[in-house]
Parts: sequence; C-alpha cells; structure tokens
Amino acid sequence: MVDTSLAGGGLAAARPDQRPNAPVGSADREGSGPVLQIASAQAARVGGREVPSAVARPIARPGTLRILLRNPAAAVGLAILFTVAVVALLAPLVFPGDPLDIAGPALLRPGTNAAFPFGTDSLGRNVAAGLAHGARITLTIGLAAAGLGLLIGVLVGSVAGYFGGRLDDLLVKLTEIFQTVPPFVLMIVLVAIFQPTVPTIITAIGIVSWPGVARVVRAEFRSLRNKDFVVAARGLGFGHRRIIFREILPNALPPIIVTASVMVAGAILAESAMSFLGLSDANAVSWGSMIGMGREQIRTAWYLTAIPGIAIVLTVLALNLIGDGLNDALNPRLSRSR
Repeated sequence: MVDTSLAGGGLAAARPDQRPNAPVGSADREGSGPVLQIASAQAARVGGREVPSAVARPIARPGTLRILLRNPAAAVGLAILFTVAVVALLAPLVFPGDPLDIAGPALLRPGTNAAFPFGTDSLGRNVAAGLAHGARITLTIGLAAAGLGLLIGVLVGSVAGYFGGRLDDLLVKLTEIFQTVPPFVLMIVLVAIFQPTVPTIITAIGIVSWPGVARVVRAEFRSLRNKDFVVAARGLGFGHRRIIFREILPNALPPIIVTASVMVAGAILAESAMSFLGLSDANAVSWGSMIGMGREQIRTAWYLTAIPGIAIVLTVLALNLIGDGLNDALNPRLSRSR
C-alpha cells in the first residue's frame, strides 16, 4: 500500500487520490470500519528533514448518516431519544423548583387534576415534575458512566492489543478478574461503602462496565497493529502514543461506537436496579429512584412505578435501536445486503 523505501534521498509516498491496494484496519474484513484514504498533507521529520506522511487516515464513510436515517428502527430510536433529551433540557422551565417539594394532595391518580397530569405520590409530589427532572439525572448517569467505562476500556484494550507480550497477558488477566466478579454485586458493594450519591453511582457503574469494551478494543488493535499504515507510521518515526491514538484508534471506532450505545442503556438499567433496592441519591430524582419510592404502593398506586418504568423501557429501547442502526450504517457488508 505504501512504499517506504528511500529513493533519491526522499520517501516515495502514495498519491493522495490513490486507494490502497489492500484495505486497512477493520475495513479489510468486509464488514466493519470506515473507508480509508492516504493523507499526505501532514509532514513528519525523518533524519532531520521534513517528509510527507504517507499514513492511512480514516474518513467517515459517505452516507453513514443517510443510511442511519433510512433505517426505520434507528429513526424511531433517534426520535424517542431526542424527545427524552428535550424533556430533560426543558424540565427547569416547565417545572421550576425542586421536584422533591410537596405540590398537592397525596396519591392523586393520573388525569384527575390538570395541574398534575401524571398524578402525585404518597407525599404529594408532582410525578410529572419528577419524570422531567429525573430524565436529566438518568441521562447524566447513563452517559457519564458509559464514558468512564469507555475511557478505561479503551486505554486498557489499546495498550494490551498494541504492545502484546507480557503486558498484554497482565492486562488480560486483570480484565478476567473483573469479569469473574458479578458486576451487580460489585456495584452494590461500592455504592454501599462510599454512600449512594450520583458521582458514586457513576463511578461504580463505570468500574464494572469496562471489561467488555476492553476486549473489543484489544481485538481490533491486535488485527491492526501490523498493517501497512502502522508499519509506515513507525518508519516515519512516530511515537507509540501517536500511533495508538491517531493512527490505529480511529480505524477501530465503529465497533466502539456501537458498544457505547449499548453501554449507556446498560448504565441506565443498572442505576434503576440499584435505586429499586434503595441505593439512590436521596437529594436527586431519577427514574430509578421514582420506581424505588413507589414500590411500596405498587398495588394501590401502580402508576408511581409504571410511569417511570415505561420511560426507562422506551429510552433503553431507543438506545438499542440506535445501536443496531449504527452497526448497519458502519458495516458495509450489512448496508449492502439491505
């Protein structure tokens, strides 16, 4: 793909408009990865001279967003998630004040009072206000916990897959140790020890969610570390950090992006499960905490758990539909077969 031989004192680099003979990165597996092109605009200093960089650079496959929007399931998922995000953003404007404040009579059923469209709970708190403000906390926990898990997983997986050897064996053993411990039990232990607050819940979920993405990233790096564009980068004198984060990682993004959407959904479900057990932040309202507070009246006031439960189901469903759509959009084999 790239001729790295020195001819006439210079480096013979492929033309920018020339497609590589062999697909690079995960794109060589006919099923994943972005299209790659040669970027010769950059220059690297080799032997004291500026020479053009002939390293393959990833670009977004054209039509990715169009393919995603043409997928009916993914479009529905995007619409649901957009609605939830809008509700979360407008919550302070539509329902000003603290959603934990008493707003009316206790246990008003939905539809009996226009001021409380979803009714009130056993303390007279507005369920609609809790639902809107809870969307902010639930989405924050889901996104932040997934981001923390991705950060740890990408770092561990990239280092293990790139360097290999004993370091790889050590990090794989560490990953296996975390996978042998039941994640939900570990989350409960961490939250119980450090008190149930939003930062603690985010940290606990992020700590138990990184092993899966670490394995995905490690597998991608092991398949990419000996490709021609990586060999060319080493020949140009690039350091390990640049090769890992600017050359290999962009080519491993498609499976990481799909995994991220699933991780956000898993984080929301994990927070809801812990809140149902009473391990939630008492000073913040989330959908999980609303279910936890309404479980004692589940027979007489079913709507206290049903309404936030439906919100969780719809949001998790939307994230999974988006993940499936991203998988189809970023996977050339699947997109061609449709």
